[in-house]
Amino acid sequence: MDLLDKKILSSLYLSSIVPETSPYERIWSESYLPREVYDQKIQELCQKGLVDKNHEPQISFIGRDAIKVVLVGGVFDLIHPGHIHTLKAAKSHGDVLVVVIARTSTAKKIRGERKIFHDESLRQELVSSLHFVDLAIIGREGTLYDTVEHVKPDIIALGYDQAHTEKDIAQNCTRRKLNVRVVRLNTPLPVTKSSKIKDDLGDSFYNT
Repeated sequence: MDLLDKKILSSLYLSSIVPETSPYERIWSESYLPREVYDQKIQELCQKGLVDKNHEPQISFIGRDAIKVVLVGGVFDLIHPGHIHTLKAAKSHGDVLVVVIARTSTAKKIRGERKIFHDESLRQELVSSLHFVDLAIIGREGTLYDTVEHVKPDIIALGYDQAHTEKDIAQNCTRRKLNVRVVRLNTPLPVTKSSKIKDDLGDSFYNT
């Protein structure tokens, strides 16, 4: 399968998660692919069973198996080199990187004293601006696993300092009949943490 085929399958998958943006709009925003070339590729992918086409093309079960989706979750309040390292490492495990932005209420529930400078929509916009991130979404209300059920990733990548254990996540996914592999990403060098940056900034971040 060539790179363009994978990009089209990925765009179909992403539009199944966020249907407000059509698959062709996603492809065009990246590569300015002519519409006639896109339509021809869709026909070829339909013939291979990778795409189902009734009124609108949709990725088939076979097509979905042909791409690997990696999910990463976090707060991403201040984007720093550690985040870049982590997200690039996560992307290297698959074809599509979906980043889940924690809701402010969820982040504070986990760590009540956490200081958060940016609301969840702005944090989503910040992460979306990174060219190697294919999709940034705000986490669903409820637990992490409600979002995992929605995204249906092949791999969940954990940052080096995230509290979840690989075993716990794998077990909870299995209970929900989700076939997911869990990986722990390496520690970035030098170690950079949002909490340390915020401690150094103090209350002066937006009061300069």
